[in-house]
Amino acid sequence: MKATYQKYILDFKKPSGTSRGIITQKETWFLIFENEGKIGIGECGILRGLSADDRPDYEEKLQWVCSNISLGEKVLWEALMEFPSIQFGVEMAFRSLSSKTPFLLFPSEFTSGQKSIPINGLIWMGDEGYMKQQIEEKIAQGFDCIKLKIGAIDFEKEMQLLQFIRQNFGPEAIEIRVDANGAFGKSEALDKLNQLSGFELHSIEQPIQKGQHDTMSFLCKKTNLDIALDEELIGVFSFADKETLLQKIQPQFIILKPSFIGGFRGTNEWISLAEKYKIGWWITSALESNIGLNAISQFTFLKQNPMPQGLGTGALYTNNFDCPLEVKNGALFYNPELDWKVNFD
Repeated sequence: MKATYQKYILDFKKPSGTSRGIITQKETWFLIFENEGKIGIGECGILRGLSADDRPDYEEKLQWVCSNISLGEKVLWEALMEFPSIQFGVEMAFRSLSSKTPFLLFPSEFTSGQKSIPINGLIWMGDEGYMKQQIEEKIAQGFDCIKLKIGAIDFEKEMQLLQFIRQNFGPEAIEIRVDANGAFGKSEALDKLNQLSGFELHSIEQPIQKGQHDTMSFLCKKTNLDIALDEELIGVFSFADKETLLQKIQPQFIILKPSFIGGFRGTNEWISLAEKYKIGWWITSALESNIGLNAISQFTFLKQNPMPQGLGTGALYTNNFDCPLEVKNGALFYNPELDWKVNFD
């Protein structure tokens, strides 16, 4: 058995606004396993400045994996505890290698084209006009759940955007999720959450910066607006620490990004704890290429969570890989009649 890795730079069609500024490119890495004429591909999706494994020794760890592939998936996964995106790449590559084809990881009614996954439409940060344009486009495309990134422009203007949606669409027609990416200060957070709750939102992701567990716990108890933890889960590696975090904060929801939390196994650990403590959850991609998105989507379908999931970023890039994933009427479909075209050059 042979293993290699490859770096790949994804180019955005248009500069995209995030809580960490404007991004035009996104770096990702692929693990490629070969055995007896079969190939397995796994994506290690890292986001610089956010991923727990954004470290100087990242490529060195990829080299280590390729040199120690004979240890097997379980031993490698446990040895990669502080490299969750590589954990995911290893899991994906082994699953890909053992599958009928490299991209059919979890055969189901989703991969046969019979069923789809409901998803939210993502509204990127930008000026008021650009965000309003995106909202109108998503609604026209049939989305009944949209997610707005907030905290980048003036709070009053963001409130006006929410007012614009609610004047035209009630909560029974459009579910609104907002993501603050930690933009609110401790002293202002409760007041802002209470103002936002007037728009009958579904939830808000990460209102304050991660690591402020006492304040986050207080907000989850006091606000009328359900809170979802996102960045808060990054860098929490052991099962015991995961449980301690959820017991302490008691959020209404958690958001699970396999590239950030240790792949399939790490996601399953968080789900088991969420269900133990009656915390809602959904799964989200994290700007992976279509290879990573495909694996996450197939895994997500098996979980049978009826809530809209955070999938469907494939159309953002000019140099993504052609694949069977399609977004139609606010849902993600797998069209088995479409072929994969993968070239890392």
